[in-house]
Amino acid sequence: MLSVRRSASAFVAVAVGVALVSAATLLLASGRPQVPDRLARAAVVVQSPEAGASADSFAPTRPWSATAAAELVGRLAALPGVAAAVPDRTFYAQPLVDGRPPAADAGREDAHQGHGWSSAQLGGLRRTAGEPPRRPGEVVVDSALGLRTGARVTLLTAAGPEAYTVSGLVDGHGVHVADEVAAALAPGVRAIGLVLTAGADPERVAAAARGVVGGDGRVLTGDARSALEPRDDARIRWIGMQVLTGTAVLAGFVTVFVVASTFAFTIAQRRRELGLLRAVGATGRQVRRMVHVEALVVGASAGLVGLLVGAVLAPLLGRLLVDVGFEPTTFRVRYAPWPVAVSLAAGPVIALLAVWSASRRAARVRPLEALREAAVEQRPMGRPRVVTGALLVAAGVALSVGTATAGEARVAAQYALYAVMALVAGATVLSPAVVGPVVRLLRSPVRRSGGAVGMLVRGAALTATRRTASTAAPVLLTVAFAVLVSGMVRTTTAAYAAGRADNVNAGWIVVPDRTPGLSEQAVTATGGTALLPTTVFRTDPGTGPTDRPLTALGVDPAGFAAANRALTVVAGTLDDLRGDDTVVVTAAANLRPSEPYVVVFADGTSVSLRVVAVVTDASLPGDLLLPRAVVRAHDPSALTSTVYVRDRIEPPVGARIVDVAAWAAEADAAEDRLVWLFTLLLIGVSAGYGAIAVANTLLLAAAGRAADLRLIRLAGATRRQVIWLVTAESALVVMIGALLGGAVAFVGLLSIRAGLAEQVGAPVDLVVPWSVVAGVVGLCLLLATLASVLPTWRSLRHRPAR
Repeated sequence: MLSVRRSASAFVAVAVGVALVSAATLLLASGRPQVPDRLARAAVVVQSPEAGASADSFAPTRPWSATAAAELVGRLAALPGVAAAVPDRTFYAQPLVDGRPPAADAGREDAHQGHGWSSAQLGGLRRTAGEPPRRPGEVVVDSALGLRTGARVTLLTAAGPEAYTVSGLVDGHGVHVADEVAAALAPGVRAIGLVLTAGADPERVAAAARGVVGGDGRVLTGDARSALEPRDDARIRWIGMQVLTGTAVLAGFVTVFVVASTFAFTIAQRRRELGLLRAVGATGRQVRRMVHVEALVVGASAGLVGLLVGAVLAPLLGRLLVDVGFEPTTFRVRYAPWPVAVSLAAGPVIALLAVWSASRRAARVRPLEALREAAVEQRPMGRPRVVTGALLVAAGVALSVGTATAGEARVAAQYALYAVMALVAGATVLSPAVVGPVVRLLRSPVRRSGGAVGMLVRGAALTATRRTASTAAPVLLTVAFAVLVSGMVRTTTAAYAAGRADNVNAGWIVVPDRTPGLSEQAVTATGGTALLPTTVFRTDPGTGPTDRPLTALGVDPAGFAAANRALTVVAGTLDDLRGDDTVVVTAAANLRPSEPYVVVFADGTSVSLRVVAVVTDASLPGDLLLPRAVVRAHDPSALTSTVYVRDRIEPPVGARIVDVAAWAAEADAAEDRLVWLFTLLLIGVSAGYGAIAVANTLLLAAAGRAADLRLIRLAGATRRQVIWLVTAESALVVMIGALLGGAVAFVGLLSIRAGLAEQVGAPVDLVVPWSVVAGVVGLCLLLATLASVLPTWRSLRHRPAR
């Protein structure tokens, strides 16, 4: 009973789905955090206490102070089996090439990091030339920079450009200075590496180290040392995991529905064949088992093909993920057993889930179906279907109203997604009833341009509304998803950029160029109002969590107040933000002026500050304000993120100047770019499956209509007219699905726009990337046309006998 022609479309859909699942799971298995190269030779690493924040915030650990770190180093070095205990200090240092930071390796965090020379032994760096740095002004650099020992090199530091002499070269990224210089640039310590003696047991040393550290840190060995992965790499790896997980889930989910529609259409075409089986004595259970076996054969064979294709594509996709920024540069594809097992199981599971409904329908076929000569739809829709569709549409409208009135962006996005899901489901359920009005709406243009062919197209669509609706449903889903997601991302990005620009009172803004931030010398050269961010840690009395990370901004209070239109003081005054013990907090801190506020700074010291003012939560691009001198004193490697200036100036080294609108658009440019790429990926997967679903349905329909088309030829139609007929029918189906999907998505987008306007307090333009929508509709139209024209052309190669 299994037909290659009938199962080919389901085979392709399952194979494509399993290939995506296979590639995604292989890449997920390869995306484990990696032990940093600079700590690879330290069998045991002691990490400072974790910050009290969620794992996806990628907050740094709370550092030890210089005094506490020195005491720990001494006690750890005295443990049996420890050859050396080395504090790993990290600070900003970036070599300049031809007076500018190099563009190469800009994506590697360690390319602009400096360390003390002692840290080199933790990663096993090999010195290829020269001597270690023994005094201030000497540096060891990466041999890939092309410098020679004794040459002069300019390092861009937090203070500004500084001249160094190259004392040696190593075969790794970053720069290394004398230990006393590193201690001055990074007084706080977040990791201490233990170099063991020959034959020492790392686990035994780790147990002894835990006794020394107690609750003031964590002792890591083996793969657990990957917790020290650079924060940027960890963040990028996390984003990549979300992308791959979403792709795998979407691929499996959509594949089930595509294959389900294929099996359902196949069962509808085989009603006479199934009726004949029932007439000769087959039970409904036997028919259902037969359909399940066919699905298993298709699923298992397609799953094996998909696994092989996914395994071949995984390395290529891995390199692509690194290039676009979804994985760090250290990412490598590694083959593991569990993705293979998941992929092999995915094919049969997807096929069985997809065929479940079709098998039940097949078992209900009556023996008399074998005697039917016509397959005319008697009733497009039943009453339960009408009621269900109406309820779904009502729920979608209610959720759209909730989107427009939601007070938070996350809640509004959830409402919008649920609203469109309900509206799409309702439109799909009610689509047989909508097909007729839409076809009649298009009657005039079709009549003017189609003639007799147009009449046949109209008649076929109106007579077989359920077939037309089932073919248009994948287009409806695909277009609705593409319009909603792309429009939501673009509209939200534009709205938040407009809100950021409206809050700034400046003519121009100086931002970093090929550097992670601006140096102190660059800020001084601009003469503007600067923001100097740093991370501090606070444990609120009586509440958790401990060591909660907060973003503190070092500012000049007068300049910050003049440049920030959103600033609203609810208690105290910013004029008192001076000295070394004052702080401005937001209303969320639930404090009043003059109350104490204890924080731990980046150098590990704990300081009790005094609250001098309280501002609204929306007033700051951070959590609290500090005098700029205080931030610089406690965080020598802190870099300025932004400088507001009135007039255009010549930017200093490592900086560029942009207008406010460009700055607002670029503020979250890296995240926006990744979100947009993820959006395009999801749209591409859904559009591809939607087009495959339409093509599958039309291919099966074309095979079943061969006799009808030959009859049209016998009635006098030319081969060209018949080809034009099936092309017009395909175009009409895609047009119906696109119109319904676009209408549903626009309802959601309008509610999203209303909610965003309420949040940002300004009018918001609705942004729809029409090129993306046109590409999705064009792909569906292309595959639909090919799926109709090619089998029709093949069946009409010979003129039928009269």
